[in-house]
Amino acid sequence: MPAIGNALFSSAEMRRRRDAFGRELERSGVSYALVHGANRSGSAVSWLTGWPVTREALLVVAPDEGQDVLLVSFFNHVPQARRLSATRVEYAGPRAVATALDLMAAEGGLPGRVGLVGSLPLDQYRLLAGEIPEVVDLGAAYGALRLVKSAEEIAALRRGAALTDAAVTALAGALRPGATDYEVVARAQQAYTSQGGLHHICYLGITAMDEPAVSVPAQWPTGQVIRDRDVVTCEVSAAAAPEYAGQVLRTFTVGAPPTALYAELHAVAAAAFDAIAQKLVPGTRARDLAAAGALIGQAGFTGIDDLVHGFGGGYLSPVVPAPGRPIPSPDFVLAAGMTVVVQPNVVARDQPAGVQTGELLLVTDHGPERLHSFPQGLQQVS
Repeated sequence: MPAIGNALFSSAEMRRRRDAFGRELERSGVSYALVHGANRSGSAVSWLTGWPVTREALLVVAPDEGQDVLLVSFFNHVPQARRLSATRVEYAGPRAVATALDLMAAEGGLPGRVGLVGSLPLDQYRLLAGEIPEVVDLGAAYGALRLVKSAEEIAALRRGAALTDAAVTALAGALRPGATDYEVVARAQQAYTSQGGLHHICYLGITAMDEPAVSVPAQWPTGQVIRDRDVVTCEVSAAAAPEYAGQVLRTFTVGAPPTALYAELHAVAAAAFDAIAQKLVPGTRARDLAAAGALIGQAGFTGIDDLVHGFGGGYLSPVVPAPGRPIPSPDFVLAAGMTVVVQPNVVARDQPAGVQTGELLLVTDHGPERLHSFPQGLQQVS
């Protein structure tokens, strides 16, 4: 299976996306939209075109799909973009918005309203707003399109889950006294890049079980050395294509079984995971998921991360924060075909000790479906 580009998805799937986005333009009363991404970020660009954003990309979505054009910065990136993109590709020039305005003007004059997805640099936004009377934010409308996955998207997420499982398997095999977090991350990433997988996240936390100083994985390795009786937590996502990643969160002890505190923390986390996962059926509301996770506070612990979040196309709804924090959208309703990460990362209230457990799940009419095969539970290595 190709790892990147629209070759991962059929032409019918790419058309489905463009048609769905076009309907959002009609509902918003705009004829044109600009979709922006930069610095390897911009899920809407890759979703609509198949091009993983590099330095900058600006998709001009026109009234006629045949007039759509993807503007790519760095002229030397254009050749591969033309091979991967389902949409015509041109060089963006010094300022992508200026080129986009010229393209729109050439098709009969600038429109009075333009939709926007993504975050434009300030100078480019000022240029756009100076020429277009009304700029309409389509970010929420785009986000809603990413919630329920198509059959092809679910297949891609299954592939991302398999790549992530390979990464966590390699990570666990690299955990030994004397190894650095650099070495562990390298082993994990090699496991999926060798199979055509893409980077998404690889977070690692290392601390002594007897005198914990860290309760959450670090986003960047620093050269920390693993020692006997350490506890290692991880959050790993490897992708089959941009934004089509699995996600696994796990806790390992090195050279010794867990202390009483870590065993209790993980037991509560596992119970919370099961309670929340059982609620992953169509019709469940975000507040119901939060209620299922309340047992964490009842056990005398708290959380350090969101308990649940949508995944596969960004950090999506429903976002259910740790106990005691307000829910952004308590009435958000689950539907079949949504993919969510359940991750009750339980921490002690009185000291920096915490565990990670969780993974990506598919909401089906019959309940949650695991996309991962890596074993659940706290594990001892070495």
